[in-house]
Parts: sequence; structure tokens; C-alpha cells
Amino acid sequence: MRQNKEETLNHLYNLILNPATRDWERSLLSSTKNALESGSNFDEQLSKLEAELRPLALRNNLTPNMSDFYNQMTGNTTATAQFDFTNHSINDLNHQDSAVFAGGCFWCMVEPFETRKGIVSVLSGYTGGHMDHPTYDQVIGQYTGHVEAVEIIFDTRIIQYEDLVELYWQLTDPIDAFGQFQDRGSQYRPVIFVNNEHQRQIAEKSKQQLEQSGKYKRPIVTSIEPTSKFWPAENYHQEFYKKNRTRYKRIERARQQHLAFQRLQGKIRTKLSRFTKEP
Repeated sequence: MRQNKEETLNHLYNLILNPATRDWERSLLSSTKNALESGSNFDEQLSKLEAELRPLALRNNLTPNMSDFYNQMTGNTTATAQFDFTNHSINDLNHQDSAVFAGGCFWCMVEPFETRKGIVSVLSGYTGGHMDHPTYDQVIGQYTGHVEAVEIIFDTRIIQYEDLVELYWQLTDPIDAFGQFQDRGSQYRPVIFVNNEHQRQIAEKSKQQLEQSGKYKRPIVTSIEPTSKFWPAENYHQEFYKKNRTRYKRIERARQQHLAFQRLQGKIRTKLSRFTKEP
């Protein structure tokens, strides 16, 4: 993609001022900005910056906004697609509602919900913590108390909250309090956030039924908590399954293998339990 000098300088300024930009990223950006303002060749400076960022970009070690900028420089328009936040709102109070779930990395929590009939929008973000405007680095550093979560807006004429809770159990490991699958840390703990007493009753009843099913040998540790401020994640994380299909599929495959093995164990345990109860 051919870069426009004025737009690129604007991006550089914004990234330099962005508190989420890491110091070493800011140093590279500042050097590029100063060189361009001194009259250095635009294409040469941009190529130099791309080469300096490339090793970290290939290892997915850039901050989210830097990743968007790098993908824009390299013409990866799919990865830089902007999430339309205007569509993520309840526009019909009579027939729309919201639900919030945390179940490990939010990258793998979007597609299963978003592709269901009756889902209006799914937003990746951070919630349950004590800091305003958290960044991805702060959350994964466990400085803010937030968890990665998804906020779902759905049409109650087509799909019910009970359906979403049931799907949530199918996507997560309810006996792991210290993360989910390969994702470790308190920011990945499983939580059902409820908006009101109606949602709480549904979630608690569903959790109790799961506990009584005999599918799991260990206790169900998924917590049920009241919703708090939901902070949208950076654009890089929104609809990740569309933007980074290969990487998403690799992570999702490992997740599904774990769940499949867990379900098999549950079926065996349930059958054995029925057998031992027979006279």
C-alpha cells in the first residue's frame, strides 16, 4: 500500500503520544518522525522502520496499535480492518440485551458467538478490574485486575440468554481457576458477568446443573459476578479470527482438542457412575 506522508506523520505522532506504546517502539517512531521532518527520503525511512519492526512483528511482539500500523505499512489491509463500534450498541430495548463472558483469550471467544443466529455484535475487551482505560500490556501483566472478555449484544426474539450460557460452557474449561487452556494467569480466569438478577438466576442454575452432571471430577470454579465497566480492546484484537485466520485456527485447534478430551473423560465418568450405582 502506498503511504501518504502527511497521514504517516499523523500516525507517528499519535503512536508516540499513545501511553500504550512501549519505549523501544517510541524510540524507533521518534527517529523516523525526526528524519522525515528533516527532509529525509520518505520511502527510505519507511522501509528502514519496517525492517526494524519486522522481527518483532513476525513474532507477534508489537503492541496492538503498533501491529495495526505495521500491517498498514506492509499493505495487510485485512489485518487492519477497523471494527465498527457504531454497530455495537443496544438499539432496541424491547428486543435486545447484552451478555458478558470471560473464558481465556478473547480471540477464541468471538467466532462461536458471532456466527450464531440472533447475535447483533461481539466486542472483545477488558472488565472486572480497578483501572480505567486499561491497555493490553497492562492487562496481561496482571496490573489492573481485569480479565479478557467478550460483550455480546443479542436479539432476544431469536436467541435467549440461556442459550448463550449453554454455549459458554461448551467453549471453556470450568474447572481451571488459573487460566484457560494454554492461557495462564488471572486475566484469563473464567467468569460469567451478569447484568441483573434474572441473568444471575439463569447462570447459577446452569452452573448447578453442570456441577450435578458428574462430568467433572473437580469442582466447577467458574465464578458468577456482577458486570462492571467494559473497556473495548484495541482494534487489533477485534474479530481476530477474521484478520489472522491461520494463527487463530492454530490456537483454536489446541483449544478444541483439550475440550474434546475433557468431554470424553466426562462421558466415561458418567457411564461408570451409572454402572456402579446399579444393584
